[in-house]
Amino acid sequence: MGLEEANVLAERLRKEMVARQLEPRRIRDERVLAAFREVPRHLFAPGAGLSEAYADHPLPIGEGQTISQPYMVALMTQCLGLTGEEKVLEIGTGSGYQAAILSRLAAEVYTVERVASLAERTGELFRRLGYENISVRVGDGTLGWPEFAPFDAIIVTAGSPGVPPPLVEQLAEGGKLVIPAGSGYSQRLLVLERRGEKIIQRDEGGCVFVPLIGEYGWKQKR
Repeated sequence: MGLEEANVLAERLRKEMVARQLEPRRIRDERVLAAFREVPRHLFAPGAGLSEAYADHPLPIGEGQTISQPYMVALMTQCLGLTGEEKVLEIGTGSGYQAAILSRLAAEVYTVERVASLAERTGELFRRLGYENISVRVGDGTLGWPEFAPFDAIIVTAGSPGVPPPLVEQLAEGGKLVIPAGSGYSQRLLVLERRGEKIIQRDEGGCVFVPLIGEYGWKQKR
């Protein structure tokens, strides 16, 4: 298959992904749907064929990490309610797909990855694709990125035993934090919103993510 043919097929698969996986599951934010039609998911799923890259399930990306199911990426993104002016923090860069989607919807994206090889590979892909509003850092994501706080939105793409206090502290007034929290085997997708001194929380349902490793997450097995 030639490059032009592959690009045409990928575009069709993106449209089908939106029509079959996202819209029927109450993903209604038109800006979110447009981002999913635009971002080439297959480039963030190394080793997967074109059709597999757009399938309705997570995929391994190496280093024990995964690229999340398209619907879960869309749901978490929609929960943030982005308008285009926000500064967003992502914890767990992984494949880079979530950050790429966010970069189409927000002004600035800061993303933290603890695995240096993944951060390097993903950072290079961002540069190649021209996603210039994404900054990547290697470090403990449970500590956030205090130098650029506060953030209008924070999204955590790994399962945590609870909500890391530094992330709550780095959330701006009116900002939203989306995080899977629970056991190492299953979590609840929580959405927290700062309203003055109060944090309002709602539950968006069950989910399963790889563990969030760090000072305020799970401890790394030795």
